[in-house]
Amino acid sequence: MAELATEVAGVTAAFNREAVEARTAGAPAWLRERRLDAWRVYEETPFPTTKLEEWRYTEVSQFALESLRLAESTAGVEVPAGARAMLDGKKAAGRVLQVGGSVVEATLDPELAAKGVVLMDLARAAVEHQALVREYLATRAVPAEAGKFAALNAALWTAGVFLYVPRGVRIEAPIRVARWIDEAGVAVFPRTLIIADEGSHVAYVDEFSSPDLDGAAFSCGAVEVYARDGADVQYVALQRWGKGVRHLSMQRTIAGRDSNLDTLVVNLGGSVARVDLAARLEGPGARSDMLGLYFATGDQHFDHNTRQDHVVPHATSDLLYKGALYDRARTVFRGIIRVHPKAQKTDAYQTNRNLLLSPDANAVSLPNLEIEADDVRCSHGATVGQLDEEELFYLMSRGLTREAAERLVIFGFFGEVLDRLPLPEVVEELRAAIAARIG
Repeated sequence: MAELATEVAGVTAAFNREAVEARTAGAPAWLRERRLDAWRVYEETPFPTTKLEEWRYTEVSQFALESLRLAESTAGVEVPAGARAMLDGKKAAGRVLQVGGSVVEATLDPELAAKGVVLMDLARAAVEHQALVREYLATRAVPAEAGKFAALNAALWTAGVFLYVPRGVRIEAPIRVARWIDEAGVAVFPRTLIIADEGSHVAYVDEFSSPDLDGAAFSCGAVEVYARDGADVQYVALQRWGKGVRHLSMQRTIAGRDSNLDTLVVNLGGSVARVDLAARLEGPGARSDMLGLYFATGDQHFDHNTRQDHVVPHATSDLLYKGALYDRARTVFRGIIRVHPKAQKTDAYQTNRNLLLSPDANAVSLPNLEIEADDVRCSHGATVGQLDEEELFYLMSRGLTREAAERLVIFGFFGEVLDRLPLPEVVEELRAAIAARIG
């Protein structure tokens, strides 16, 4: 308890009400009130401890909160080459670049803008598109009341991104967002709000990167995705921070009638990463594929907490998370399928597979079901296993080194997940990122 008290004091000293008020400059009155109310919730909410089931394997002290300060504005500062490279040469319908705590660039195909598509800094959108932002921002998906870190983000977010796709508009190329940190000791609070109106289609790729840092940095993000009736949305998060970065992301998707809302979470970098992802299916005929990949080495610690919430009948969700671990890496997967009392004819599946590549690696897998309806099809499963030596021997007998054989096996292991993402160009980029990480 003494250690936790130190963390709380440190965070409160670095992040305070004055910082929240500074973020309300020029904002509408409703947003100022919402931020300050979130700060009140933050102050009243205790930090999670390992006594809580959802935090049993990840201690708050791993985020090194007591050593952090808020990232300063980078508006007008020359964009680092590494940040620029994240977007260069990639096909995109729109691009957003975040450096530190600021959005420094946001561009959108003029033809899409003419059709009513909106892509811009969230703070600006709160002024220019108040009705939409006020209705959806931090209300149902990731409200401040969702937890200590949800409240912290709701109070202090900067470098937010707002995307609105009007009814019936199809965006063929992905929207790409790049987020860059190159300084230790800073905390950033990105926030994403995506609203896909009825019958629309969009793919959104969120990428996080940095060089290796000589100290701790912290990214505490929130993602809210709304797919209205008949919409088709793919959200991809590629996390490849450098050493020293602590990554915390709260992602919530809400799917309307006959919508399709897919997510892919890829964790490759950072020292500590925790992703809290929930899909809520609110309309009959809704479908959500929840895909995940993680590759951990050294002493990396990855924690994935997922929830599939079925609140209406005739909806489908399918979760597949796969991870490979080297050295002393540790990963946690905790998932739950929740079928509410009236959600008959639910189809829900949950699978977690882990491949241990060294004797000291450790993977914990905890799939769960909570079913309150009696006419459903639900299943869950998990495996933790080592490389098949006979399979490796076969590949090596064909002239491959052991390292090359292991690499081939890992790509085959991950292939089942990547093949389910209907974005060929993005899949190839992910394969390249994974190949670079495996080395």
